[in-house]
Amino acid sequence: MSLAIWQDLCVDAREPRRLADFWATVIGLTPRDGEPPIALDGPTPGHRVWVNPVTHPRESKSRVHLDVYARAVSDLEALGATVVLPAEESGFGWTVMRDPEGGEFCAFVRDELPAYRLHGIVVDCADPASTAAWWGDVLGVPVTTHEGHDWHTLERVTPDDVLTLDFVPVPEPKVGPNPVHWDVQGEVGALLDAGATRLWDTGRWTVLADPEGNEFCVFPPAGH
Repeated sequence: MSLAIWQDLCVDAREPRRLADFWATVIGLTPRDGEPPIALDGPTPGHRVWVNPVTHPRESKSRVHLDVYARAVSDLEALGATVVLPAEESGFGWTVMRDPEGGEFCAFVRDELPAYRLHGIVVDCADPASTAAWWGDVLGVPVTTHEGHDWHTLERVTPDDVLTLDFVPVPEPKVGPNPVHWDVQGEVGALLDAGATRLWDTGRWTVLADPEGNEFCVFPPAGH
């Protein structure tokens, strides 16, 4: 039994309209008109991405980033992205890039693209096994391990069958708030009992941190 269910994804932006247009095109979502925060809508509410206005500068490499499919890296560059590390240089199957505000993401080139092109949310961790296990317990899904590799995956957490949460090891500590986070529906008390930390409350949701300090927002369960 899960303690929470997935609600949606959030991206912080200093120029929300610009970044909303970028991510809407990259992922395959439809941006709403109006003032920020700007909703990027998809086939279900669980596919939604909110682009939230912030004033603080980016302090360091984000510990949460997005993996997307693209037909060509040049297509993303034409939208305002920049290349950090080409796949041809790293030997990996992806190119590390930055969005127009400097946010890191990884592009996987494919000849055939799905309509919804976000396929991974990657979380940097000091202890990926424990962090993946914690979120697996919270969201009620088993952890998939990868033989010979110290990274761990949660599948079918969201309404999209392909999108995964991937927890990978990094040596550097977390610095500053993550510019990417997700929202869940659940009971705050149960999440605190499970090991989350309360950061602050608003009128509609509570901001918590997981055991590694990654922020997430908790909304009351539907109907409450």
